[in-house]
Amino acid sequence: MSKEKHINIWTLPNILSLLRIATVPIFILLLFKSSKSASIIAASLFIVVSFTDLIDGYLARKKGMVTNLGKFLDPLADKLLIIAILIRLVPMGRVPAWIVVLISCREIAVTGLRAVAADTGIVISASKAGKYKTAFQTTAVIALLYHYRLININIHQIGMVLLWIALALTLWSGFEYFLIYFRMSRTPMEEK
Repeated sequence: MSKEKHINIWTLPNILSLLRIATVPIFILLLFKSSKSASIIAASLFIVVSFTDLIDGYLARKKGMVTNLGKFLDPLADKLLIIAILIRLVPMGRVPAWIVVLISCREIAVTGLRAVAADTGIVISASKAGKYKTAFQTTAVIALLYHYRLININIHQIGMVLLWIALALTLWSGFEYFLIYFRMSRTPMEEK
């Protein structure tokens, strides 16, 4: 029997990802109040939580704290936060349900695809479109959480424009991931 090297899963990046996941119920509770103050608090908290995503990514790569658990937790935390908040914004009338359904289906499909790919030894790294998708989803959610006018600027309308762009990038990057997987899964068979 070979001895496996013990890997500490309790790294700061993993803890930050778990903390992001733990904030999901906080956002849901905040959004049960349809007040301007609750919206400001939710948008501000989401900005802080979004920065922890940047920090954990930086620490994982630059400080050599990358773990298999972290590779799973980081995108999971992002998806759970975005999808949970968008779902809660639907009954508030801030987001159309069909957009949330399309985004949710894409996120679930790509997560499943990456799991299948990993099981067969195929690593599908995040594409540029996928990274832009995350950036547009995040900024759209901040604007949609805030929702109210700010210095005579319709923040909700800005959020919807950003969400439309995010939707296009979400669908495009999802298509890219499936295309990459099918190309990579065929390559070994063709070489045999």
